[in-house]
Amino acid sequence: MRKVTFGGAPSLDGYFARKDDAVDWLMWSNEAARIMSDYWKTIDTVVMGRKTYEVGLRMQKGKEDLYPGLKTYVFSRTLKPGKQGTVEIVSSDAIKFVQKLKAGSGKDICVMGGGEFANSLFRGGVIDEIGFAIHPVLLGSGIPLFLEMKKQIDLELLDCKRFKNGCVYVSYRVKPPKAKRRRK
Repeated sequence: MRKVTFGGAPSLDGYFARKDDAVDWLMWSNEAARIMSDYWKTIDTVVMGRKTYEVGLRMQKGKEDLYPGLKTYVFSRTLKPGKQGTVEIVSSDAIKFVQKLKAGSGKDICVMGGGEFANSLFRGGVIDEIGFAIHPVLLGSGIPLFLEMKKQIDLELLDCKRFKNGCVYVSYRVKPPKAKRRRK
């Protein structure tokens, strides 16, 4: 079965971007580049929500092929479903769609974007790992990494690296939910 990973580069206080989607505070490094280079070799599919897709288009100045060579699916209730260049717009249930992708053949799957889309996939139990390059900055507000969740998600530390620029890379495996014990 394919692995689904959610990741990115949040601020220490848990934001992916400023309220205006700006990421001018990100601190790129050779250490991050090595981790990302290794990671991109393990995936062949990217899934994201509409808002993340639209931010990506603005950052790429409208270039539709955000991730050349990768299958890219954008989940939206407002965009017209179907192929748009190299991207496929999907309006069906994201959890069921990603479950089907996981069960298929191929490399692993990357979840891109903010907390809204990822939150739905966490609820559906389809995210297997998370990985973040945490930046030493407190934004105070912005696009949140996580939204309020209805249940606790337990994690197991896989890796932790300190970068020379002060960032910290962490990756975790999502533990399966504990079965509830029945009272006698």
